[in-house]
Amino acid sequence: MPVRDDDRAGARIRQQRRLAHLTQRQLAERLPYSYSLLNQVECGARTAAPEFVDAVARALRIDVALLTGADPVTTLHPRRLAALVHPIREALDAYDLDPDPTSAPALLPTLTMAADTVCQQVRATRLRADATALPGIITDLTHTAHTRPGTEVWRALASTYRTAHDIALKLGYRDLAALALDRMGWAADRASDPCLAAVRQYKRALSHQESTYLGLRLITAGHTLLAGQTSREAHAIAGQLHLGAVAVAARHSDRTAVDEHLAAARELAALVGGEAPEIHWLSFGRTNTDIHALGAHVRMRQWDDGLRQARAMRLPLSTVTSRRARYLVDRAVIEMETGHTEASLRHLVEARRVAPEQTRYHPGTREAVTGLVHTARRTSDSLAHMAAWVGL
Repeated sequence: MPVRDDDRAGARIRQQRRLAHLTQRQLAERLPYSYSLLNQVECGARTAAPEFVDAVARALRIDVALLTGADPVTTLHPRRLAALVHPIREALDAYDLDPDPTSAPALLPTLTMAADTVCQQVRATRLRADATALPGIITDLTHTAHTRPGTEVWRALASTYRTAHDIALKLGYRDLAALALDRMGWAADRASDPCLAAVRQYKRALSHQESTYLGLRLITAGHTLLAGQTSREAHAIAGQLHLGAVAVAARHSDRTAVDEHLAAARELAALVGGEAPEIHWLSFGRTNTDIHALGAHVRMRQWDDGLRQARAMRLPLSTVTSRRARYLVDRAVIEMETGHTEASLRHLVEARRVAPEQTRYHPGTREAVTGLVHTARRTSDSLAHMAAWVGL
């Protein structure tokens, strides 16, 4: 007998499907499951298995927490958020301590898979689950690195430190993000992996966008690490370094540098061939290059050029959630600045639906909402809710 409970996963799936303007059959076509199963889950005749819920979240390109009912990070009280982040800080601080003799970590292949999964899910903006799982993975990998050191474990540990950086940065903990990058460099050196070391320089450059000189020096250092490397992995990282240079140069309205680095990135994207989300989860490729070009228009306040590009772009269904949300927020800012207030709010609402945690902390979201509030003759309920959500 169907369960009439609007708080169940099936009801949430139905709600999110309707928000995406899809029929049941249209959603079922995107799933590795049948239309019949989807119908039964939505009406409550069948329980939604975790694998099914994950598949629906991917198909709808939304945070799985919207379907499971778990509180996203964005709803947490600051003290609870700090409590969530504190174990990550402790795990990073214990990097050079002797391993706990009572600890018995899982085998390295299991730890490597867990580290890779967490890194991947950060791209899908599932920050709360990742922040919870990450300290244990760091601790176990650190133990393994000290007791059974080897290239593979050091690589996995460096990659996990990078994930800690990404989570800390998305949640607004810049000091913790910087600490995580220091740990990433420490592990990458022991792995003797120039590609990982170059990824670290890319991340460092993004944290120094306010300084063109330092930011571009770090980009150059990353390219130096890749000198002589001709693999697809090296091409993708080199391309991402150029995109980092685009962000730095655009912050200081250096249009010549922006154009040069975009051209270099497009050449490398052609060499990589298509999109490469699996290479260090950088998602380098033509789509990411276009998204960075749009972001450059925003940073340099080229509103008309940005509007033309934004409206011409069609993101592939495979675009990772974090990149899709970035595009939506940048487009919202552009639409707001060019007087298209309804379109701006619509894209903000879509960004919140797709990636609530990332969208709330993105500076462009506050910029767009502030502009909409100041220019609106009458604040709609939707705009008022968005303003309250970002803390205005």
